[in-house]
Amino acid sequence: MIDRSAVDTIRGYFYQFDMSILSLLKLDSDDDSMTVEGIEDIDLKTATDTTAVQCKYYEKTEYNHSVIKGAVMYMLSHFKEVKGGGKPRMSYAIRGHYGSGQEKLSVGIDVEFLKKNFLTYTTEKVKHHHHEELGLTDDDLAEFLQVLTLDINSLSFDQQLAEVIGKLKASFGCSPFAAEFFYYNNALRVIKELSISPDPASRKISKKVFLEKINTSSILFNEWFVQIRGKKQHLAALREQYFSTLNVSPFERFFLVEVSQAAYVRDELKEFIFLLSKKWAKLSKHEPTPFCPYLFIHGIPGGELLELKKEMMAEGFRFVDGYDYFGADFSSNSITQKASSSNGVKIKLLNSANDLTETVNSITKTRKLYQFYFSQSYFELTNPSVSHVKIQIENFNDIKGII
Repeated sequence: MIDRSAVDTIRGYFYQFDMSILSLLKLDSDDDSMTVEGIEDIDLKTATDTTAVQCKYYEKTEYNHSVIKGAVMYMLSHFKEVKGGGKPRMSYAIRGHYGSGQEKLSVGIDVEFLKKNFLTYTTEKVKHHHHEELGLTDDDLAEFLQVLTLDINSLSFDQQLAEVIGKLKASFGCSPFAAEFFYYNNALRVIKELSISPDPASRKISKKVFLEKINTSSILFNEWFVQIRGKKQHLAALREQYFSTLNVSPFERFFLVEVSQAAYVRDELKEFIFLLSKKWAKLSKHEPTPFCPYLFIHGIPGGELLELKKEMMAEGFRFVDGYDYFGADFSSNSITQKASSSNGVKIKLLNSANDLTETVNSITKTRKLYQFYFSQSYFELTNPSVSHVKIQIENFNDIKGII
């Protein structure tokens, strides 16, 4: 069982990631930009302003001034450097979500409130006044308040995520599923890569570049996202989107799966092949248009593929692979022969990517490709008339949980 405190920590990270994504999507101009982990969690730069934003997420915690006191003092220190001419002028914002206590900041903040609740602290029984240590006057503090925004009523985790998905849906003109599983998953990857870059200049991205980077045709496996949503729910959502058709249409379906040589078990692959045929083949003599799926196995050595075929044939599991006799060339006509109850062909095995490409392009019926991969997509098809779904997985058995 997942440690709840770990889940809360992950939700905190995701909340900041989601706020970063949402902030980018809300920028007015494609040339406006954001820096992750700059002066603050995120720095937003437009043509007229730069805003340093610190993000707080405490959904189970009551708001108290002490929670953001350190952030306010840090921003005031930066403000002092700006006044001294050492750094460019900017605005500051603290945005957070709390379980309760918002009424403590329901009235406006004036200079006296700022000094009492955010700039005064005690160490070793000695009271300190941060603004006095910085040499700032009340007029300076009033100027600081003009560029400071405190928002402790930010959206909840689920509300913010829903807004992110809605913005992505509008930006790409896509379905909610595509917005979440394609663009949002990729957006998380982009933001995470930015956040861990050691070079501050590499942590900056414009809205235009961000949208280009997340425009993907692959469903990515984001470990944190899957963990917080639940892996079963993640796989079930993919199954419902692509593989839940009650009445399976007689399309030409190609399943592309990747195996890991380090974790490869022949029996597991055979079990998968039998399951694939059972679910995605219709061979009854009463079926008006019988059919069976195609399968391409990426990463399996040629010698092992041959041994697998021998075992399947010995067990009476009939297949075709496009090679009609020893020494023959591959024939797309051979492998695309109609499967039926009379010939008993239960699956069509493709030996190479070239055989796969030739077969797909030789068919004129509706074709659907489902590619499952671990880290990198291994097959590309430049044929706009063919549906090609790419799904990243963590391990081979995930495929069974999806199909």
